[in-house]
Amino acid sequence: MSTDTKGGIRITGYRRDDRDVHPPLDTPAYRSSVYRHPTRPLVLLPHSLTETTGPVFGHNTVQPGDRDLTIQHDGEPLGERIIVTGRLLDGDGRPVRNQLIEIWQANAAGRYAHSVDQHPAPLDPNFSGAGRCLTDNEGRYEFITIKPGAYPWGNHPNAWRPAHIHFSVFGPAFATRLVTQMYFPGDPLFEYDPIFQSVRDPRARERLISTFDLSLTRPEWALGYRFDIVLRGRDATPMEGQ
Repeated sequence: MSTDTKGGIRITGYRRDDRDVHPPLDTPAYRSSVYRHPTRPLVLLPHSLTETTGPVFGHNTVQPGDRDLTIQHDGEPLGERIIVTGRLLDGDGRPVRNQLIEIWQANAAGRYAHSVDQHPAPLDPNFSGAGRCLTDNEGRYEFITIKPGAYPWGNHPNAWRPAHIHFSVFGPAFATRLVTQMYFPGDPLFEYDPIFQSVRDPRARERLISTFDLSLTRPEWALGYRFDIVLRGRDATPMEGQ
């Protein structure tokens, strides 16, 4: 993102991202990618003031309990409780403060609480699978949730997605929103998953995998995982739809 000031108005522009780090829009092994991107060259138009300054979200709508996905219903969800935390950083390693981070995920059986998910696994009435929070002054966020299960997805014979959590970083306006996925260490499905493998640089793929951190674990209650999100630079976290 770059900035300029004209007539007292702060104008924000957007850079195109590194194609060697972020997955290509057309990934043949990921069959539905052909339906998810333009098939003709894009006509690049300059961003208007409306696009670079909004729409924005109301920070006061984010409640403290939104980050704990295990207390959003009358009962406790089934599955392994986990704590996921990390920092949102810019390309120079500086914290990105007061930013909205949202997550969504499948339940412990590998099923989303969504009408289009027809995976014959049980739904959990006490788990909706969505949460949000704001980063603090150190760029830190934290979620309490349930470790998601793997699920079949019909991309190829016997296709299963590794356990993962979707992350959305909103930014100052909707045009800056970025989406990525966090995976868990040691998953045997990595080599079979064309979405994970669509990130061509092996070192960049590693940045999508969280790290188990015993210091984050709450004894006799939940395991802890660390996942930093870097927005720019050589250590950038791969993002979807770049």
